[in-house]
Amino acid sequence: MYRFPEGVFSDVRLEESVTTVIAFVMGRLEQRRERTERTAFIRVFDGIRWYFSSLTDPRQSTVQEKLDDLAAMASAGRIEGHPVLDRLSRHRGERISGRPEGTVESKTAVLESYFGELKAFPQIASWQGFIGDGYSRKRIISSLGADISFDRFNCGIGIGFSMAEGESRASEQFMKTGLVPGDLEGRQEDFRARLQKTLHYLGNAVDAVAGEHTVVLSPLAAGVFAHESFGHKSEADFMTGDETMLREWPLGARVGPDILSIWDDGTVPGTGYTPFDDEGTPGGRTFLVKNGVLSGRLHSAITAAELREEPTGNARAVSFNFEPIPRMTTTCIEPGDISKKDLFAGIEDGIFVETVKHGSGMSTFTIAPNLAYRIRGGEISEPLKVSVITGNVMETLGEIDGLSREWEVLGFVGGGCGKMEQYPLPVGFGGPFVRVRRMQVN
Repeated sequence: MYRFPEGVFSDVRLEESVTTVIAFVMGRLEQRRERTERTAFIRVFDGIRWYFSSLTDPRQSTVQEKLDDLAAMASAGRIEGHPVLDRLSRHRGERISGRPEGTVESKTAVLESYFGELKAFPQIASWQGFIGDGYSRKRIISSLGADISFDRFNCGIGIGFSMAEGESRASEQFMKTGLVPGDLEGRQEDFRARLQKTLHYLGNAVDAVAGEHTVVLSPLAAGVFAHESFGHKSEADFMTGDETMLREWPLGARVGPDILSIWDDGTVPGTGYTPFDDEGTPGGRTFLVKNGVLSGRLHSAITAAELREEPTGNARAVSFNFEPIPRMTTTCIEPGDISKKDLFAGIEDGIFVETVKHGSGMSTFTIAPNLAYRIRGGEISEPLKVSVITGNVMETLGEIDGLSREWEVLGFVGGGCGKMEQYPLPVGFGGPFVRVRRMQVN
């Protein structure tokens, strides 16, 4: 298809994407659009440095011209035996599912079908609704003989709302992601339950007592914790050239109890589905922690070569404008072997975090809860106002002493993971209900 220049490595990433976005604010249509793009990302490696170019004109002649231009800037003949080339994909094949059918009008109707639930709650001061989906199809062709075609689709609906009653305020959101548009239909009962729960929180929440508490994280909160506090630190480009971090993060080190395993897996259906990464490496399961022991990192071919490890299928780019870098796909804490009921039963006094506003962290993490509750005598009790839960990542992992059999894989709607200037990248996250003996609550 292309005449790849001699004496250098080169590859071409062709992308076709179709995105739909429909948004309402207080019942008023603010945005309704469908956009199609056909683009290309080209790179050349001469053994010393990389040369990149992005194109909005992916015709073969245009791509060939840019390949030749980049190769002319490179120093040919220095790539033989280079460790990066040993780790770059030579796979061939395709994994195509196709784009599900659906019109902008039908998607608008699905979103509007939820708005009637809002009328039963006069305490709602403001709200906004969103439905969107994204289809992308990629083909990666390289001078090493790789030729991979794959696609992915995800969709989601989200309704955020704020309630007010006297001096009390509460904000929450209802989210549902799916693999086909039909997954977003018929969830009105779940939405109504979320509205009722928020109203109860609005009228009954009391301030939590600051200090150390036993905390149970819901699958949502546990997934955000795993992603923000542990997943990012497992992305290997944070370690290349950083001897201090490599000493603090050695493979084989014990970081938690035997019951704790955390993995990243691009083959899990959902918002993080990545059957091949943007270098053509197949996705798969990488254990970051296995039975409490630090077991792996997330790699591109470049970082794998630098750390003398193997690629993991995690070289991802948020769009054709960017080079692939190590990123998470779907990151989860593995479930345990006790029931949710038994997990709570062991707590005389503690805190349950059900939903979260946001989280952040590397060595130290912060989780800002949305809906949180007191645990009394093993039962969920009155709602609590909690500003943040924070702590040292390694210390907190060591405090985990219970994981439920029940678990979920989730994703955020209309957003994703941010790293450097590459945002938002679709990712998945999740886990079981996680019991932590001691966490700092403020």
